[in-house]
Amino acid sequence: MKLHIKKGDTVKVLAGDDKGMQGKVLMVDREKLRAKVEGINMVSKHTKPNSKNPQGGIIKMEAGIHISNLMVVDGKGNATRIGRKLDEKTNKSVRYSKKSGEVIK
Repeated sequence: MKLHIKKGDTVKVLAGDDKGMQGKVLMVDREKLRAKVEGINMVSKHTKPNSKNPQGGIIKMEAGIHISNLMVVDGKGNATRIGRKLDEKTNKSVRYSKKSGEVIK
């Protein structure tokens, strides 16, 4: 199944505590249909001391957010739906903004 969100996209949050915020997608979990977005859905994780973090303590990190609550932002900064069409030059499928019609890289 193809998703409308990829790693590296800028997305806008549609629902939840961080509604209206924008961020860059760090990771997409295709099985759980969740994405981690930079600075969105921050949670506190309690860690024991280890070689990476000898002090231990509480670490703030991003948690996953369901992709149905995210919408891709096009180059003009507008949240938009995504369509797919065949690029005539390369004969490959490309994503495009349904609002502006421009291709999303």
